[in-house]
Amino acid sequence: MNIQGHAALVTGGASGLGEATARELARLGAKVAVLDVNVALAEKVAADIGGVACTCDITSTDSVVAALARAAATHGPARILMNIAGIGSAKRVVGKDGQAAPLEDFAKVINVNLIGSYNMSRLFAAECVKLDPLEDGERGVMMFTASVAAFDGQVGQQAYSASKGGLVGMTLPMARDLAQHGIRVCTIAPGLFATPLMKQLPEPVQQSLAASIPFPPRLGKPEEFAQLACHIVTNSHLNGEVIRLDGALRMAPR
Repeated sequence: MNIQGHAALVTGGASGLGEATARELARLGAKVAVLDVNVALAEKVAADIGGVACTCDITSTDSVVAALARAAATHGPARILMNIAGIGSAKRVVGKDGQAAPLEDFAKVINVNLIGSYNMSRLFAAECVKLDPLEDGERGVMMFTASVAAFDGQVGQQAYSASKGGLVGMTLPMARDLAQHGIRVCTIAPGLFATPLMKQLPEPVQQSLAASIPFPPRLGKPEEFAQLACHIVTNSHLNGEVIRLDGALRMAPR
């Protein structure tokens, strides 16, 4: 699919990997809707790229439906969905106090990262199937954002790894399900990236993490993630695939 002129949705588009992806899509000529729970940051990014900001909580069907409607009213129906919104978590199963981790904490991460991404995707797909196919029969493309933690999660990452592993496991069956409608589905599993969250860590910690990456021995750049996300859109034979973007990193247990 040629990105130029098509409407695109980016969840978590107000910062980090989402912001970089929104900016790259706009640079390539897409009409971008920046979806985020932080509407102030979303509006700032949207203003910079000539897009539209939409308040969106991906765990809420009403919120997603409203965001889709606002984006469509501004840009027309979307053919591109970048699922990048998510939250992190680190909690041992049994804490130092001997107490089991709260079930609510696990459920929250699964609800946002896995169920929220599915919620966004099912509602996007339901609108996308109504569109006329393009010349090659394609109607749309969606991408999930997993993590290397889906494959080699560290101590305390049970909830996060499970949520991202769920996205990995969902990629192929969703691609097969939506193939009849000409909608492709792929997932990127990023490693350690220089996001705002990462930059909050002390500099020595960032340097240590960067040194653990075989090559290049540095944190990934959000623009590199964005470039791959956009390549997935333009390469029509990429479908049902999970791509690690990590500099050959394999995470240690802790």
